[in-house]
Amino acid sequence: MVTMNIIEQAMVSICRQMGITLMKTSYSTIFNEALDFTCGIASPGGDMISVAEFNPAHIGAMNVLMRSCLQEISSEVEPGDVVVHNDPYRGGLHTPEHTFYKPIFVDGELMAFAVAIGHIAEIGGLVPGAFASEATEIFHEGLRIPPVRIRRRGEDVADVWKLLLAPVRTPRQNYGDYRALISAVDLGERELGVLIKKYGKAVFKRTVLDLQDYSEARMRAEFRELPDGSYSFADIMENDGTGAGPFNIKVECFVQGDEIIVDFSGSSPQATGPINATLGVTHSATYNALFHLTDPSIPKNAGCFRPIKIIAPPGTIVNVNYPAPSVGGNTETHPRIAYTVIGALAQCVGKRGFAADGGSHSNFVFGAFDERTGDYLACYDLMVAGWGGRSYADGNSATNVINGNNRMTPTEVFEMRYPWSVECYELVPDSGGPGTYRGGLGTTKTLLCTNPEITVSFFGDRQEHGPWGIHGGREGGKGKIEYMAADENCWQPMHTAFGKRSASKFAAAIVRRGDRVRITTPGAGGWGPPEARDPAMVAEDIEEGFVSLVSSKESYGEIVKR
Repeated sequence: MVTMNIIEQAMVSICRQMGITLMKTSYSTIFNEALDFTCGIASPGGDMISVAEFNPAHIGAMNVLMRSCLQEISSEVEPGDVVVHNDPYRGGLHTPEHTFYKPIFVDGELMAFAVAIGHIAEIGGLVPGAFASEATEIFHEGLRIPPVRIRRRGEDVADVWKLLLAPVRTPRQNYGDYRALISAVDLGERELGVLIKKYGKAVFKRTVLDLQDYSEARMRAEFRELPDGSYSFADIMENDGTGAGPFNIKVECFVQGDEIIVDFSGSSPQATGPINATLGVTHSATYNALFHLTDPSIPKNAGCFRPIKIIAPPGTIVNVNYPAPSVGGNTETHPRIAYTVIGALAQCVGKRGFAADGGSHSNFVFGAFDERTGDYLACYDLMVAGWGGRSYADGNSATNVINGNNRMTPTEVFEMRYPWSVECYELVPDSGGPGTYRGGLGTTKTLLCTNPEITVSFFGDRQEHGPWGIHGGREGGKGKIEYMAADENCWQPMHTAFGKRSASKFAAAIVRRGDRVRITTPGAGGWGPPEARDPAMVAEDIEEGFVSLVSSKESYGEIVKR
């Protein structure tokens, strides 16, 4: 047991080092500021052995990704090879998510793979920034790469590099980010090789098996604490960017002893627009939800997944069929899937349950020739929202939603790198759902265009229905995106200004110098009945400006001053 814990912590440390290397050597802000990546170690068969605390959307998907890749490239890999892959229809998540993996050989024997999964900000397709919010087929969403070697026996495969960099708008940035991902798996290979040699191959192999069995046993123990039964919940994606919607996500969770069956039968057929989730996304979202409801100290590896069975019918919004688009499934549909599972199991997990977070990254993506440099730039900027109220505390404000774990890009960095001036970035009062414990607040950000023109796209949700509260808590605030032209003095919905069908999902709006864009993210739901909230907490919210006096009276009644 002691040796297992030492090796497990050493592997997690290696994964963290891989992530730090990736952060420090990457070119794009989505990596070096937002940390939209995950680094891990997989077995020769593709099972996740260890992972660091980066992006939950990648953590739960690593098994599906690696097993799918290894069906095409496995036994023929050689020392020094690095494989790249981003195809959503080969076990992937969505086209921006690129998986790099490298075999780790010790004394000629394949022992593991070093894995780095990261979001590449620009991959070609209909719009700069990779979010073709009006796509109707996967071919609109940019370059798709089957598992191919980008390095062979330690040498670059020049033809593959050319194919990867030719169809994108920012080849220099992509080149730097690809190199950073390769550096991460190089470090993983080197450091894990040292660890295996220190303890010996036999001990390492035995420890990997024991570690997965240990995680499985602990997950089963968690499930045994829940009352057997069937627990259901449903939520919606408001629209798909093409005018259709809403789309239902329905789940029924069957708790049976030390196992859980998660059944998404009854969810809507797949959408025309790009809100569809691949099977990898649905698996990842389900695991993500269950990890949030169980003991966080359980080591994250393939053993955790064994007691969980997932049913996701093909041709539905939770298991899309080729060639439908899916770029929004990993960012916007993942949190909705995760929270249907959380909402269902809130009926049996007691105080571990929590209200819905903002549920939308409010993905703001753009591209332009920067007049300051003459170079083309592309950016994928994640927004932050509120987190749901809990049984013991208010939800956090201005936090990335459940599948991200990402940081916001600092205003100073954003203005230096991109031709925008950030005029305002603040919390939104009254956006936290009222409750015994209030939901966290969303944010609002106002941007002034300082370039001749910028092509802007947006992919969000939760603009018609706010995040739900729990156990009597109320709904959180809704999101929106607005536009004000340079020669006007009033805000209007951005989709109205540009003749788009969806208020939350649109592509290729041309913003010009002096125009402004204002993005407001959703708050979060409250936990418990508002009338049970401590009056001192209400008074403090008013004093801090989190809740207005008018809203507090409507939600909580008369205020008892401290």
